[in-house]
Amino acid sequence: MPGARLAIYGPRQESGSLCDAVSAFMCPPYFPVTLEALAGEVTLDEVPDGSTDLRGWTITAHEVPHVGTTMGFRIEADGVSVAYVPDHQQPGCGSTTVADAVLELCDGVDLLIHDAQFTDTEFIHKHDWGHCTPDYAVEVARQSGARRLALFHHDPSRDDDALDALAATMARRSGQVGLDEILVAAERQQVSLRAVPTR
Repeated sequence: MPGARLAIYGPRQESGSLCDAVSAFMCPPYFPVTLEALAGEVTLDEVPDGSTDLRGWTITAHEVPHVGTTMGFRIEADGVSVAYVPDHQQPGCGSTTVADAVLELCDGVDLLIHDAQFTDTEFIHKHDWGHCTPDYAVEVARQSGARRLALFHHDPSRDDDALDALAATMARRSGQVGLDEILVAAERQQVSLRAVPTR
């Protein structure tokens, strides 16, 4: 929309700029609208590994294990913290090893939003596709001391019934692994967070 402003922050690229990388897929045949054709103002900034203050928020970015350069983010404001780990390569089937950078991002967060694309059976055949299982996401949350976990990056083949079944299973597990809540993320879902004393 005219007058709208969108700021995009992403990792430094191995070659070229972040703008070059975004422009490469925001053009035909991948997408019909280029960055230049958008009516609003779009800015792209490369975020260095580490913490940055942005409009009163502290944003921490670290590279996380994935196929190609991928960042995870920690956002802190008003005594609340959220970690966002969208694409995360699980080290192997049944693995409980979590990269130090991921643990640092997720340390004690109020909400961890984490990749949970594949079932255990799917992961056996797609173990090098750059994603992980719900059980591994739970392990990341448990090891990092996250309070709540939102599973997302659902496989496109997963239907609502399968996600409802996953939600029921994970709701029963939350107390067993020391989490206040495990939820399955959905479009338009809202989660309220407030500062609570450190446990």
